[in-house]
Amino acid sequence: MVMEPSLLILDEPTSGLDSSSSQLLLKALRREALEAVNVCMVVHQPSYSLFRMFDDLILLAKGGLVAYLGPVKKVEEYFSGIGIDVPERVNPPDHYIDILEGMVKCSVNYKELPVKWMHHNSYPIPLDMRDSDSSESGQDSVGGSSTSAAHQSYAVELWQEFKLFVQMKNDDFLSYFKRRKDLSNRVTPGVLRQYRYFLGRVAKQRIREARLQAVDYLLLLIAGISLGTLAKVSDENFGAVGYTYTIIAFSLLSKIAAMRSFTLDKLQFWRERSSGMSCFAYFFSKDTIDQFNTVIKPAVYLCTFYYFNPPRSSIVDNYIILLCLLYCVSGFAYALAIYLEAGSAQLWSVLLPVVLTLIATQDDEKGSIIPFIKKFCYPAWALEAFLVANAERYRAVWLLTRCAAIAKRGYDLRDWKFCLIRLMVAGLAFRILALFLLVAFQKK
Repeated sequence: MVMEPSLLILDEPTSGLDSSSSQLLLKALRREALEAVNVCMVVHQPSYSLFRMFDDLILLAKGGLVAYLGPVKKVEEYFSGIGIDVPERVNPPDHYIDILEGMVKCSVNYKELPVKWMHHNSYPIPLDMRDSDSSESGQDSVGGSSTSAAHQSYAVELWQEFKLFVQMKNDDFLSYFKRRKDLSNRVTPGVLRQYRYFLGRVAKQRIREARLQAVDYLLLLIAGISLGTLAKVSDENFGAVGYTYTIIAFSLLSKIAAMRSFTLDKLQFWRERSSGMSCFAYFFSKDTIDQFNTVIKPAVYLCTFYYFNPPRSSIVDNYIILLCLLYCVSGFAYALAIYLEAGSAQLWSVLLPVVLTLIATQDDEKGSIIPFIKKFCYPAWALEAFLVANAERYRAVWLLTRCAAIAKRGYDLRDWKFCLIRLMVAGLAFRILALFLLVAFQKK
């Protein structure tokens, strides 16, 4: 209850309690339900007063088949419609349970109740249950639909099963984009209100994960000290070696940290989404809170790297480049965390920065595919932005060296903003891809 869950699953919470204690417990759960918490519980032999406190009811027949699913207020009306009336001075839920167990005889065979419910809702009757269907075809009928279905060929049955599978998948996909019918008669909060609620919950989660956040910042500080000490600034290459190491280390650490946003609570998200939660509110709330790290982490890294390895470019220019780089790689990490398993996502988050940075530092050769790949590598955009920002600070006698080095790499001093725009657009595209994967796929 402290975590403010959106779904509570309780197994016989009233067992061992007297009538008054059960009443107090149900009232407390009722208050939680009125606060947009979905409460699902299994109850045996509830009293009539407790029975009337529920919104919806599920009655299961033998084999786990549904005999009734709907509002509590309409359960007696439904069973009366199929010929099952509750005797006087008998608790309705006890009477229905006794009928489903076959302990009480009535006008309807208890084995036929699941089929009755399917007919009531116009559900398709499974092939193995059509023999017990006595509501539409008599017991002595010879030419009924049951006989014809029993003689269908295997190919026809296989085709029907395939069409049903495709229809189910199509319905699942379309259900993410349309409003579902709410059987509880409660108003589901809109996307904006859910977004506000999720902002508060994610912020509390980040506060509880303060140690992990501190470890991330400590690793960035250590990386800045190590790379700033090892990679010295060279006027010939404008500090390309240090910037290359920076892109690899900063991308790797940022991706691993960003993946935690969607890796740790996948199971909780699936449950909440099934209860009507908005995927858009969930995704954008996490992304909004993560922008705090997007603003802070570049400054944490630069405060040590810039001290041990001060380039000629200003710290503001380097901060803006790292901020755009972090926005890009965090969106990439979202997509990996949502679509892949945790182990595979971490492996790809380690390999991709190294491989893409190696491609970005390769020399352009005629007839090679590397120049084409470099145009779509975010490390190449970040490295170009770093070197261009550093080269602009070379004046006077260094103009010839600057022009020669820039021309050799194929860079243009006017492309600094264009590199930043490409990083931001790539980050936005990766977030759109991650949101699509979150909505359309359910990966473990």
